Amino acid sequence: MVLYGARGLAGREEAYRLLERAAGAHWGLAGLGGLAREERGKPYLPGQPQFQFNLSHSGDLALCALSSRPVGVDIQVLRPFRPRLVDRSCTGAEGNWLQTQADPTAAFAQLWALKEAISKHSGYGLPYPPSRLPVPLPPQGCPYDPRRLYTLDGLFLRIYQGPDWRAAVCGEEPPPEKIFWTGEKRD
Repeated sequence: MVLYGARGLAGREEAYRLLERAAGAHWGLAGLGGLAREERGKPYLPGQPQFQFNLSHSGDLALCALSSRPVGVDIQVLRPFRPRLVDRSCTGAEGNWLQTQADPTAAFAQLWALKEAISKHSGYGLPYPPSRLPVPLPPQGCPYDPRRLYTLDGLFLRIYQGPDWRAAVCGEEPPPEKIFWTGEKRD
């Protein structure tokens, strides 16, 4: 598995250009051809099951994970924390953990990125309410550790952090420790 990131994007179309560049660099593909979507919207390359990928875009950031197995990725630009989202979005354990965090904005963004990455791995999307999808938690009172590999039901998860964003990758193999950033700005 490999993870590419870009900063300074003007929109979703540029995120797809990141995917195209990453697929060229990693797999040697000259263009993506026609992307298709599964029933619930997960994109794929028809007739090429050996090329698994997922893409996420938030604000001016994008992440793209490439693998030979299903993968999910999500990136979240930090936005003001809204406590009323906790009951609908978090399990009881997640809500309790969130209350112990010094920076609830960053902690909630990390939880949300994990939920999105897990749901995008499966291709089913987030359940409603999202509190039905538990994520692995660090010990009570501790923040997520980007150096640690997390597991859940046979899946591997890794989190990534920048000063103004949080991200997560979920896969059937351990996600890489590093993101290959394209462009000028890197976190």
